[in-house]
Amino acid sequence: MSKPILKVNNLNKDFQVKSKNRLFSKPSSIRVLNNVSFELLEGETLSIVGESGCGKTTLGRCIVRGMDATSGQVIYQPEGEEQVDFLGLRGKEFKKYRKDIQMIFQDPYSSLSPRMSVYDIIAEPLLANFKLTKSQLDDKVTQIAEKTGLNVSYLKRYPHAFSGGQRQRIAIARSLISQPRLIVCDEAVSALDVSIKAQIINLLKDLQEQLQITYIFISHDLSIVQNISDRVAVMHLGKIVELAPVDSLFDHPKHPYTEALLSAVPEPDPNYKKDRIILEGEVPNPANPPSGCHFHPRCTYKTDKCTQEEPELQAVGENHYAACHYANQLNLRGVIHES
Repeated sequence: MSKPILKVNNLNKDFQVKSKNRLFSKPSSIRVLNNVSFELLEGETLSIVGESGCGKTTLGRCIVRGMDATSGQVIYQPEGEEQVDFLGLRGKEFKKYRKDIQMIFQDPYSSLSPRMSVYDIIAEPLLANFKLTKSQLDDKVTQIAEKTGLNVSYLKRYPHAFSGGQRQRIAIARSLISQPRLIVCDEAVSALDVSIKAQIINLLKDLQEQLQITYIFISHDLSIVQNISDRVAVMHLGKIVELAPVDSLFDHPKHPYTEALLSAVPEPDPNYKKDRIILEGEVPNPANPPSGCHFHPRCTYKTDKCTQEEPELQAVGENHYAACHYANQLNLRGVIHES
């Protein structure tokens, strides 16, 4: 069985927001991540899903230290060494492990510098972390370009000369050049055409198999998530409300919010009519979250207990966790249907 490569413990992120109506008022605090905890196993793909604004991108950025978490721990297990709190590292210690955890950003049109050639974009992490000769640098850039399907003869060109799919390959090559063990993919294919999405997903899976990479895959596209994931975490209003192996979650969801998300997955069979679950009402305001279960204002299964007591994420099956008072009592629908 694979060992954990990363443990996220009670991760919180608050944003300070000033009132628009009061000039000299103190800024209020909005909690965007609320005690998020999970383990990431070496070599797996853990997908993070949820509506826009649920905190999944903020979670990814906090893990790679693209932004500072308010509190909590990200425990990283280096190969053959003692584990370290990645968020607490400073100076040389941070630089030592920073290359192990990389990120692929959502928009390939804005994540690449237009003033740098593709060669320089890919080579930059190597220059920042290693002392290499020019020939060594050329060899490594060429190797990773070939691995990611880039034409080596185009490396001296600039990003504007490439399509969206090619730009995302450049971003992937850049993230891989320092030989990371973990990559956070933040909506890595959402800006691409459908045919290009399939190519990039297949590339990520091939690279994972070749290089033994671990992925955190952030996405709102559940069809892609079902195809690429080993496990899936569902986020709602800054909290993980369900965490399970991909087949278990898609076939037998245990949280009403997950059921609603799955009902939106397109059905490939044109003769099958699926009942879509429409969530009534607005997404709750994180500055003033509802009492009890934060999903209860839009939940059709809610009871008085749901409005008063906040459920904890607890085991409801084998490696299956849900934050719902009635997780094992509700008969929720997955994406599998009888033909």
